[in-house]
Amino acid sequence: MPTMIDRFLIAADSALRTVFASHAAAQPCPTLPGEVTQLSEQEKKESGALMRVNHVGEVCAQALYTAQAFATKDAALRAHFIEAGAEETNHLAWTEQRLKELGEHTSLLNPLWYAGAFGIGLIAGKLGDAVSLGFVVETENQVEAHLEGHMSRLSAGDHASRAIVAQMIDDEARHAYNAMELGAMTLPAPVKGLMKAAAKVMTTVAHRV
Repeated sequence: MPTMIDRFLIAADSALRTVFASHAAAQPCPTLPGEVTQLSEQEKKESGALMRVNHVGEVCAQALYTAQAFATKDAALRAHFIEAGAEETNHLAWTEQRLKELGEHTSLLNPLWYAGAFGIGLIAGKLGDAVSLGFVVETENQVEAHLEGHMSRLSAGDHASRAIVAQMIDDEARHAYNAMELGAMTLPAPVKGLMKAAAKVMTTVAHRV
């Protein structure tokens, strides 16, 4: 079983890799065979802004799962959080790649987003495993709804971005279901509201910066 020092070093390594390193996906980037993406400059700019927001969401997901893995005392649950975080790395790599293809940059505030999400995940983890899992469920539900909104905003011709977002929606729904199966509690309505408000601030800023 990893010691506290081991867990701290793992968490620190995850933070540095997430914020400062380039990422490689364990699974190929989703594509629509035979569909060529052709976008106007305005469509490329909007797609870039939306994918930057999605990339920030994946930075936050890495922070949340890393913090929750650090906080739990249950070895099996820690392994679950680590595995879920590894799956989210695919999303991180795909959105990063798509941003490069669109000629856009990742958010300049990624260190801040990571730190804030890590702190929230740590608090949730310290409140108990049921609360921590409940936080995962609500987060993934909100992310899924957010991504579905992006599908309506992305150009119908942006097949590359839409394929990525569609796969992300499926994965986030599965993560929420898995957390429910592991014993997540339902969070109080005020907590859900605060989470939505915080997400709104993040998505609004990341769309531009």
